[in-house]
Amino acid sequence: MQPGVSVILILVGIALSCLCQTGQSCSTIEQRFKFDNSDIYVRLRRGDKLQYELMKGTKTLQTVTLDNFVTSSNIEATTTGSYKLTDGTTSIEFTLVKSNSSITHITVARDQVVKGTQPKDCVSLNMGRTHWYGGAEQKEHYWPVERQKYSNFSYVPKELGNMGVAERYWLNSDGAFLFVDNTTPLFIDQNSVGYEGQLCISALSELPYDTRLTSAKFSYQLAFAKDAKVAHMYAVETLLGKPTGYPDERMVQYPVWSTWALYKAEVTDDVVRDFAKQIIDNGFENSQLEIDDDWEDCYGALTFRKNKFPDTKKLTDDLKALGFRVTLWIHPFINNNCTDIYNTAKELGYLVLDHNGSADTQWWNSQPKDAAYLDFTKTAVQEWFTTRLKRLQTEDGIDSFKFDAGETSWVPTDPVLQGDSYQTPLQITTDYVRTVAAFGDLVEVRSGQSTQDLPIFVRIVDKDSEWGWNNGLVTLITSLLQMNMNGYPFVLPDMIGGNGYNEKPPTKELFLRWLQANVFMPSLQFSFVPWNFDNETIEISKTFTKLHADYTPYIMKLFKRATATGEPVNAPLWWIAPSDTVAQGIYDEFLLGDDIIAAPVVTEGATKRDIYLPEGQWTDGNSSSDVYTGPVWLMEYEAPLNTLPYFVRVGFQLE
Repeated sequence: MQPGVSVILILVGIALSCLCQTGQSCSTIEQRFKFDNSDIYVRLRRGDKLQYELMKGTKTLQTVTLDNFVTSSNIEATTTGSYKLTDGTTSIEFTLVKSNSSITHITVARDQVVKGTQPKDCVSLNMGRTHWYGGAEQKEHYWPVERQKYSNFSYVPKELGNMGVAERYWLNSDGAFLFVDNTTPLFIDQNSVGYEGQLCISALSELPYDTRLTSAKFSYQLAFAKDAKVAHMYAVETLLGKPTGYPDERMVQYPVWSTWALYKAEVTDDVVRDFAKQIIDNGFENSQLEIDDDWEDCYGALTFRKNKFPDTKKLTDDLKALGFRVTLWIHPFINNNCTDIYNTAKELGYLVLDHNGSADTQWWNSQPKDAAYLDFTKTAVQEWFTTRLKRLQTEDGIDSFKFDAGETSWVPTDPVLQGDSYQTPLQITTDYVRTVAAFGDLVEVRSGQSTQDLPIFVRIVDKDSEWGWNNGLVTLITSLLQMNMNGYPFVLPDMIGGNGYNEKPPTKELFLRWLQANVFMPSLQFSFVPWNFDNETIEISKTFTKLHADYTPYIMKLFKRATATGEPVNAPLWWIAPSDTVAQGIYDEFLLGDDIIAAPVVTEGATKRDIYLPEGQWTDGNSSSDVYTGPVWLMEYEAPLNTLPYFVRVGFQLE
């Protein structure tokens, strides 16, 4: 035992719900160990499964079940002041990082995960009492996130489930967070069979991670504060980071107009010109016009197809004369029928290869094995890709780019990646996003991995033209909240009205309710257009695009605040009332800063909705004479099709 280290070995009956009688043995044994110069303990509990419990004085902070770690050994102190528990092969080390009146922060790390084993640590979700936030972007995106279900689920940014942003970070309403380090080959179970009501993290050297490592790391961090807001701000400062700058103001103030949802791949010079004319003729402002899919000679060429765009520079010059900036849809793939550029990239070693030397993969614009993914983990690839994009700017007049994909799942199975001793697939997402972010404050991406510091928009992955939890309107709000609580405050919502997939465009009602939900988000993005419906839709759309533009100074103020403090731009309702148990469970309202509450209608056919206002005084944005003192429910608030319910804190002034 090291000097100054306190150890308390407890064999207690009643206190542990364990009755020790003559001739009987206890079913549970506790050992409690105190970190030096603190009131923090790690307590080992032996029962059906081994558990450790983190305590502050007599208060339990967290109990973690070691699902398949079996040992009769005791915890031992180390020379560095941490504690270690071993099963003879692997050691778990507990280290106190910080402990003061506001934060307790502990790391838990295994020195090795032997190939073929899968250590799994589980925490109770405390369903019905505690709410959870953060986690991965999802297609069916519930909020709070304790309702999600996963079974031995590889936790990387991937196409499955629209999982473009998947930070390894979970925060709960009790003021605790769990953060798993990127070096861990992470799989999760949540509410799966045998793990109902639990969130379990595990490490396994199986695909999509490197299967050739003889051992892997498994490390995570736990922190505890008085409430979720304090805990999250500590996570931002120490783990998540904050942006170093912010996106373009005009991109906030006026709508982005994309060709995608309306025209899909049927874009031509004439189509783009006509689209621009429609926008102007109907009296709408713009931040930029974005040319989407199928402009290239072939996928990966990064050159305009002449039979579609005979003179791109003239097109962009003409659009700029009309007051548009022009952006272009870009992806990280090369299809192998794009022969010249494919062969060049292959000869240069610029394609992601699997361990058999094959570059074959697939994306949504290719057949199986008909495409390759550029290997952005190589500096030479980053430079080559950047140079080719700059030519589009200098020769074709393109102002900036919409960067698609970037998730790890597009690479060939079992890839060989560079620049990372742990061969984690997370690296390609990080390196792709960092490469393209260099193109400035008009950039948008749809994936992220430890890239919260970048001053660019992160777009929510494509939403469907639906109402409900099936990737519909309500999930626009929950995805917005998830991104903000993962440290990404500059969120670009997807197309207003959804993408119209499966030949199902939005109805007038869905289109207008979607627009209203966007108003107090950072930016508006149209593709389906108001004039495809009727004059009423045009007028209502103008009202709400103007309302959004009017609040641009406040949004920009929040952008600047995010760079200074890392605070979210659109937080969940509990952000301004962390101990409010009602606010903790609200999923269909959100904040803009600390002063605006948006409560859009997200249910088909509804012309009323119930609204919760937390503590404070709130002026009705639709009737300045109505002021409410929270916490209060406003039942059946009237919200016909031309009305967005929103509330402004009393005393707030729009600069």
